[in-house]
Amino acid sequence: MSGEELRGKNRRLAAKLIGVAVLMFGFGYALVPLYDVLCELTGQNATLESVAKTESEFKVDESREITMEFLTSLNRAVPMDFKVETPSLKIHPGQYYSVGFHAKNLSDRRIKVRAVATYTPGLVKEYVTKVICFCELEQIFDPNEEKNMTVRLVVDPKLPERYKNITLSYTFFEITEKSEN
Repeated sequence: MSGEELRGKNRRLAAKLIGVAVLMFGFGYALVPLYDVLCELTGQNATLESVAKTESEFKVDESREITMEFLTSLNRAVPMDFKVETPSLKIHPGQYYSVGFHAKNLSDRRIKVRAVATYTPGLVKEYVTKVICFCELEQIFDPNEEKNMTVRLVVDPKLPERYKNITLSYTFFEITEKSEN
């Protein structure tokens, strides 16, 4: 292969690589508006205006009282401390409540985690609406960083009468390696 052919191939390869880099930048730039649209469609984009609008959705049933317990746990060797501020509440269906959680990265490295919520009994999940939640979204903690996080929720008054106790449990899973690959 002559030097001129080699230079030509190198130029084409460089042009392709620059094109790929431009496309990757464009895709990354387009993700923000796409994410906003997705959050708006799924109701995950909780602004104060949307919270106020949502909070007029239910009529409070003061004749019923449900015990709602909150549990926290860490998956395997997640180097964190994770606690709920109020482990148990007496709630009225249709009334909105805020519950605080506190998490701290106990390591000297940056970690990425995601909290997954589970309900007991499992069937109540369709009756619990979380207006604001740290769960399901990636959380980044710098070394030794602490965060206070809030869950704002309501239990639909249509919850069958037989349910007197609900447990909402959050488990943090470390996703540092997965998200860096």
